[in-house]
Amino acid sequence: MKMKTLFYSTIFSILALQSYGQKAGIDAANKKYERYAYIDAIATYERIANKGYKNESMFQKLGNAYYFIADLPQAEKWYSELFAMNQNQEPEYYYRYAQALKSIGNYPKAEKMLEEFNKKSDNDLRAKLYDKNKNYLEKIKANSGRFDVSDANINSIYSDYGSSFWDNKLVFASARDTGGVSKKVFKWTNQSFTDLYVSEIKAGGEMGKPERFNKKINSKFHESTPVFTKDGQTMYFTRNNYLEHKKGKDTKQVILLKLYKAILKDNKWGNVTELPFNSNNYSVAHPALSPDEKTLYFASDMPGTLGQSDLFSVAINNDGSYGAPVNLGKEINTEGRETFPFISADNELYFASDGHPGLGGLDVFVAKIKSATSFDEVQNVGAPVNSAQDDFAFLMDTKSGNGFFTSNRTGGKGYDDIYRFLERRKLTCEQLLSGVITDQETGEALGETTVSLFNDQLELVATIRTNSGGKYEFDVTCGKTYSVRAEKDKYETKEEKIVISTIAGKTELPLHLEKRIKLIEVGTDLAKTLNIPVIYFDLDKSFIRKEAAFELEKVLAVMQEYPKMKIDVRSHTDSRQTAKYNIALSDRRAKSSIAWLIKNGISPDRLTGKGYGESQLVNRCSDGVKCSEKEHQANRRSEFIIISID
Repeated sequence: MKMKTLFYSTIFSILALQSYGQKAGIDAANKKYERYAYIDAIATYERIANKGYKNESMFQKLGNAYYFIADLPQAEKWYSELFAMNQNQEPEYYYRYAQALKSIGNYPKAEKMLEEFNKKSDNDLRAKLYDKNKNYLEKIKANSGRFDVSDANINSIYSDYGSSFWDNKLVFASARDTGGVSKKVFKWTNQSFTDLYVSEIKAGGEMGKPERFNKKINSKFHESTPVFTKDGQTMYFTRNNYLEHKKGKDTKQVILLKLYKAILKDNKWGNVTELPFNSNNYSVAHPALSPDEKTLYFASDMPGTLGQSDLFSVAINNDGSYGAPVNLGKEINTEGRETFPFISADNELYFASDGHPGLGGLDVFVAKIKSATSFDEVQNVGAPVNSAQDDFAFLMDTKSGNGFFTSNRTGGKGYDDIYRFLERRKLTCEQLLSGVITDQETGEALGETTVSLFNDQLELVATIRTNSGGKYEFDVTCGKTYSVRAEKDKYETKEEKIVISTIAGKTELPLHLEKRIKLIEVGTDLAKTLNIPVIYFDLDKSFIRKEAAFELEKVLAVMQEYPKMKIDVRSHTDSRQTAKYNIALSDRRAKSSIAWLIKNGISPDRLTGKGYGESQLVNRCSDGVKCSEKEHQANRRSEFIIISID
């Protein structure tokens, strides 16, 4: 009995020691995690996890730690363990898990996670973007294949990233260790702090041997992502909060990032100053200059940021001072990470984001700049620049189409690698909208037909006349919605809406016109004769919608052709509403139709009209009778009865 008791006591002691050891290990790892020492935290967490210990909070932090150091395949492993333990997680974990799943090519499961993220997120911009662009993979595919990509041949086994043109040279950040025996290590990744290096871009495209950029610029902390003015005399760059041998920390004792400016004088870089909108309490990084060098763009998590980091712009005044930073807004920024801006000579904003729909991790996106905070549609630049991993720091000479970007994709030499590319074709997707206008009855091609193109706001884009074969053509933009209107003497005007494909090519829209000359006499209802649908009034409204006014133009054309014709406008409703309400509504509609015709040149003494409400139903759908929407619609009609024609 004593032996048995001793045996159980020993087991309990071992279990207690194991439990104590696991708790102590997790506590130690948590402290490393909170200090952003992710590599060290991962080592401790994984040592405990590999012994079979399962803990929801530990799996969250393990997944996050790998996510934050951009090792998404490993993040997927631990997020999978997390969701296996408990499917009910905060929305952000669904999004990160989806990004991690993309990194291993599991897009079907990633889509499921994004659907759940969408359900759990009320106003998250990333959820709205996903819901709006569920065919995003098709759009990315359409944008892909435009670049030839190759290794830049300047990479080390460490992290190399964030390049910039400086005359005929490429300046970039690297964690390669070219110093002495001792080196400072960045705890986030356990790599050396980055310095700036420079490599000559030779005539044939070959890259020179990378060399340290400048001792006055490089410090014992991070330097990265420079940008130079066109004259090469001024440089903006990112550095840790460190100036004149003094380092600054935030309230958590973390040394954040700041932007600095340096001047080249007598071939020596100096006069390093920090920009006035820096702070010890948030990071400001990754500068980019507008083509006119009057605006500086950058990434930051300063107050007013929508997500983990946003893109901002700031005016550079003529006297060298700076305006107030302006957030680029919800067209660009999301609750995720927007970072590494670059402004091309064509005034296009390229940036990296994991908030807009992409292939996984950070992807490179582009949007044409319309104003300080207004942009054209954000587009993913596609593969092979983008991959399932992090792709960022896009840089391009728009004249030659040559450029560089950074990625941690599989097959690279180091932690991050710089790749070079040649753009073979522009991203702009162009479509040709064409068709043939014919007679509806005979099929005869109708030359000299006026064809008008309207955008989705019903603004006139262009007007042409068909050739002898009845053909028309318009250059249009991919993915946009247009309306095409065809008009010809003695034919009814016809208009159709068309959505243009998102892939470059040709869209056909033939239109068949109906002859206007028909037998009309006193008592004829022009609405029936001219096939006018009751579509020019919104439900329960009495104003004529802009896009449907051309239906009334048919009546207008007949009355212009017969200047003595008089019309009685009769408006009817269905039975859904009270009789009193329907009388009033139909009467307002009749008066609106009359007012429109008068405004367009018809004398008031040629027009009469009133509303009849639900008093003249054409079918059984009276009060209390269950009818289909189509049956009710038959009762909602306008009549244009000819009461005199001579």
